[in-house]
Amino acid sequence: MKFCSHCGHGVSLRIPEGDNLPRFICDHCGTIHYQNPNIVTGCLPVYEDKILLCKRAIEPRHGYWTLPAGFMENQETLEQAAMRESAEEAYANVEIEQLYTVFSLPHVNQVYIMFRARLLDENFKPGIESLEVKLFSEDEIPWDDLAFRTIHYTLKYFFEDRKKDQYTMRSHRVEPAPK
Repeated sequence: MKFCSHCGHGVSLRIPEGDNLPRFICDHCGTIHYQNPNIVTGCLPVYEDKILLCKRAIEPRHGYWTLPAGFMENQETLEQAAMRESAEEAYANVEIEQLYTVFSLPHVNQVYIMFRARLLDENFKPGIESLEVKLFSEDEIPWDDLAFRTIHYTLKYFFEDRKKDQYTMRSHRVEPAPK
């Protein structure tokens, strides 16, 4: 950050009085600009025994498969954002069933929140951010072509839980991928 979004003057990175972390502070008006993690939310849409995946038409990970998800917007609930992303990426009509996975990715300042959802019909098609959308059974999942580890973990947990018919909400930290 170089300029204050409040008055347009320059900012500097320093620790404000009473705080313990460096923040961008306007040198003119004193506005403190807090930067916090972005929330990514989405769905694991289930139809009968299959999962709806989207092949990404955008970077990062163009051409790789993912669950419909994206950044939460202001004025949305988590559930609204997850449903909106499903509609935008796959024109999917979903019903949220359960908060399912929460992943902290501090290395990219993101929190991924995924819901189990019921895909209400087969009237889906690629949205502007998807090259293709398709239902996959467990043995058809393109494991080597998944876009993100958060998606891999969510699918892995789902198939484990489905065998037990007991869906447990999971939360953990996701470290950067090994180089």
